[in-house]
Amino acid sequence: MKDYLVKATTYQGMVRAYAATTTNTVEEARRRQDTWATASAALGRTLTISAMMGAMLKGEDSITVKVEGDGPMGAIVADANAKGHVRGYTANAHVDFDLNEKGKLDVTRAVGKNGRLSVIKDMGLKDYFTGEVPIVSGEISEDFTYYFANSEQIPSAVGAGVLVNPDHTILAAGGFIVQVMPGADEEIITRLEEQIQSFPAISALIQEGNTPEQILQRLFGDEEIKFHEQMPVEFRCKCSKERVANAIIGLGQEEIQNMIDEDHGAEASCHFCNEKYHFTEEELEELKQ
Repeated sequence: MKDYLVKATTYQGMVRAYAATTTNTVEEARRRQDTWATASAALGRTLTISAMMGAMLKGEDSITVKVEGDGPMGAIVADANAKGHVRGYTANAHVDFDLNEKGKLDVTRAVGKNGRLSVIKDMGLKDYFTGEVPIVSGEISEDFTYYFANSEQIPSAVGAGVLVNPDHTILAAGGFIVQVMPGADEEIITRLEEQIQSFPAISALIQEGNTPEQILQRLFGDEEIKFHEQMPVEFRCKCSKERVANAIIGLGQEEIQNMIDEDHGAEASCHFCNEKYHFTEEELEELKQ
């Protein structure tokens, strides 16, 4: 099944919801970053939630998410846009632990319980919107739930999960975001809380073959759901040899000459996708012009 997300409303428009399957996207990130199981779960959850947050934007707008905890993974960074494109990396991909007391991948231990979650939105304006909150659990989903409530003042429930095969490939990944709109009464909020608390693990539902639509239908039960849009989700990087060349030009002629004299060329790799770009002496000479 191809990765995609859906946008929907329910409770007569008083609740908006997003759900996504991201198994292939997270597997592509795992392959490029060579993440071990626990790191894959943390990065995969972050990518999944970031993709849904990107879908909240319009046009050429984009979002950058940073989870910077005190665990061994270090920073987790993800970029997403309004077209379903997402990419991400972590400072330390080779992190894995035994399962926690609940029998699940110990993401909290990998991320850490102290640190911050920041979201930077590029809306095409002069200034960026930046929101930042402390990490509350290191489980990622709970941290984003806290972010929406405190930074954007939108009561939300965020769920994301990743199942990893014994060979470290990704078995299933996906998530949901449910947000209560202003004016919703307490009865709706109470009912939603009950539905979400009793909801099965999202990754297990995806492993069973549930689509994003079926996930929301299961979550909201008999309540009528209006599906507004379906959008493909994929790991896609923005890097290119041209972008790297422009960065090298920005170093100045003296630094480029040092590359020619000392290294007889240059090689640069992208943090997000690990693609390597090679420049010969002749190519570096051209960049000096």
